[in-house]
Amino acid sequence: MTTHATGTRKEWLKERLALLEAEKEHTRCGDELAKRRQALPWVRVDKSYRFATDSGDAALMDLFKGRSQLMVYHFMFGPDYTAGCISCSAIADGLNAAAVHLANHDVTLSAVSRAPLAKLQAYKQRMGWTFPWASSYGTDFNLDFNVQVTEEQQRKGGSEYNFRQEGPPPSPAPPANPLVSHMASMTGTDVPTYQRDRPGLSTFVLQDGVIYHTYSTYARGLDGIWGMYQWLDRAPLGRNEEGVWWRRHDEYGKR
Repeated sequence: MTTHATGTRKEWLKERLALLEAEKEHTRCGDELAKRRQALPWVRVDKSYRFATDSGDAALMDLFKGRSQLMVYHFMFGPDYTAGCISCSAIADGLNAAAVHLANHDVTLSAVSRAPLAKLQAYKQRMGWTFPWASSYGTDFNLDFNVQVTEEQQRKGGSEYNFRQEGPPPSPAPPANPLVSHMASMTGTDVPTYQRDRPGLSTFVLQDGVIYHTYSTYARGLDGIWGMYQWLDRAPLGRNEEGVWWRRHDEYGKR
């Protein structure tokens, strides 16, 4: 027998209408936040970045593919990974569906990762994705947009993520978080190697031949593009999580 509150349709409707007002306010707040994102000052990108793509060597401007806006998902796939991060892979399932619609609204959606292009291409084929995916292997792109931590920063501290400067690591080092260890093992790496890459989203605009960086978000800021969570937040039991329950979409049912 359920332990959750039950009631009549009339009682449900009364509470649902009260919730509707809160949901409308949440929507209005979301609209205002979107306006504030778009009102941020643009920062000119003068540094030259090169990428390996399916079409060959490319500059940042080439990733726009003739459109005026570029959204880059910083996919966690480091050079030493044997497979992409399972969380980034779950997000990418949604990116794949959105990319075609964005492309027809003057926005190119592309993933960028540090792994060599051949690794990205093989994994992309395995996952059945079609969105553009560029390799930033050997460049400063990930460092400059705060989604990479160097080995020296891991030893001494000083990296920045989610707009916070990270201090020196504690000594002695605490035991690895079991959830992080699990995530690392799913990419075929140890924890330090896994944690040298971070997830994020950065957006750019091209005007009069000049590229500007307009917005970046990290960590929980990515919840809005992680499609399964938008569904779960409306499901009867919500996220209902105990640890890392998700898998790559071709791994469910496997041990």
